Amino acid sequence: MSARNDLVLVTAATGKQGGATARRLLAAGRPVRALVRDPESAAAQQLAAAGAELAVGDFDAPDTVAVALRGVSAVLIVPPAAFGPDGWDVDLEARRGENLVAAARDAGVDQLVFTGIASFELESQWGAYGKRRIEEAVRASGLRWTILRPVRFMENYLAQGFPVDGIKDGVHHHLFPADLPVQMIAVDDVAAFAELAFTDPDHFHGRILELAGDERTMVAAAAVISEITGHTVTYEELSEDFAAGMGDEVLKVFQMSRAGQGWHADLPALREILPALRTFETWLTETGAAQLKPLLAG
Repeated sequence: MSARNDLVLVTAATGKQGGATARRLLAAGRPVRALVRDPESAAAQQLAAAGAELAVGDFDAPDTVAVALRGVSAVLIVPPAAFGPDGWDVDLEARRGENLVAAARDAGVDQLVFTGIASFELESQWGAYGKRRIEEAVRASGLRWTILRPVRFMENYLAQGFPVDGIKDGVHHHLFPADLPVQMIAVDDVAAFAELAFTDPDHFHGRILELAGDERTMVAAAAVISEITGHTVTYEELSEDFAAGMGDEVLKVFQMSRAGQGWHADLPALREILPALRTFETWLTETGAAQLKPLLAG
């Protein structure tokens, strides 16, 4: 087993942020224990092949989490969102995170890195409440901690089968105004900030980082996609009635964005921390366009 001062437990390791962070840490030579529900899944097997130790567990099974925390120095906290008959269960999501923080403290973990959701200038946002409760638990843990607040992912353009985001028949639908800048970030850059925090926990202790890599209007982003992929993409705002049909929190986001509220990450300051922070063009050129082209061609 790896030494206590090296081993990182990555939760949600087969998800986007957890998987990207695990891969970056492994590539840097940092030992990783990946918390997975199904060790035979393709994503879990890929992590194992890259050198991760697999720990089978579930946020809703505390005994399995306690076992996964043994001998661990640091934890990436990415509690899975919970959805029930009434929509997003933020209380369950918050309890999952709070319980993990308590278990990590009991296990003698030294550092926590929590990745949640970016804040609007005036806080009132879909899904933010549960994540803010987890942040409170992290800050009160007595451990070294860093909180990452990523904005909307560039990878959301790859989404399929959702009423919001993704591109269908050449049209990108979303709740945001067409003419106001909206921030976004590549998932791997969230992982890059997490790696920095794990590498230098003293420097990043107590820091809350609002994370973004670029800022475009939705129309401008569609134009960049069109240019780089060679497929015409346009943007269409969803209506207020549509937003209301998705629930009160979605309606709040719709209304606040039209009142000029939005994410407020400091891009120049973030680029000083991570000079390789991706622009939207960089993400498209590196990976995004290749993944979008077959979707757009269909």
